[in-house]
Amino acid sequence: MKLSRSFDLLFLWLMLKDDTYKTIEFPSEGIFKDKGSKFISYAFPVSEEDTIKEIIHRIKKEHYSARHHCYAYRLGYSGENYRVNDDGEPSGTAGRPIHGQLLSNELSNILVVVVRYFGGTLLGVSGLINAYKCATIDVISNSEIVTKIIYKKFRLQFDYQIQNSVMRIVKDEQLEIIKSDYQMFCSLEILVRLQKEESVSEKFKKIEGLKIEEI
Repeated sequence: MKLSRSFDLLFLWLMLKDDTYKTIEFPSEGIFKDKGSKFISYAFPVSEEDTIKEIIHRIKKEHYSARHHCYAYRLGYSGENYRVNDDGEPSGTAGRPIHGQLLSNELSNILVVVVRYFGGTLLGVSGLINAYKCATIDVISNSEIVTKIIYKKFRLQFDYQIQNSVMRIVKDEQLEIIKSDYQMFCSLEILVRLQKEESVSEKFKKIEGLKIEEI
């Protein structure tokens, strides 16, 4: 009996985990120093590459006298879109250690940039890897990590005659309406938690005359 309950709890946890991801709520800063070199780290919540380009351009402008501006990012709920950049440091000594900490903390939709001011003493490969790793650890520790739910967006179109049936499901499933339009026909844009996508879609599809599409 206890084993069955444990399995049920594990299954529920896995289901919940499947439609959530971790990211940071706000931009944050960190720092690491070694042998005169200063590594200033910045973390940003991001969701698209254009925003990343703008941020990196801004940081390079602010720290125009810095020797290196290295970074790594992970985009997408599972971090499937990622990139690392050593910006002149020996290959694999900057971007990868930064990315490694994003992986270790299971963070997605995040950019970390580490700006290095050279202190005059070479750190070597292992020293650089440790410095960029520690700078990233510091900025992550200064960040507010949040768990966010993955939603799918749908558009519902229907006649006034079936409005009550549609709204009953919206209310019962506690769906968020993000846009509504009531003219000759009714149109709703709603958010459905990924975990509930199939069951909610099936309920709507049973209503005759309702058109539902993912947007």
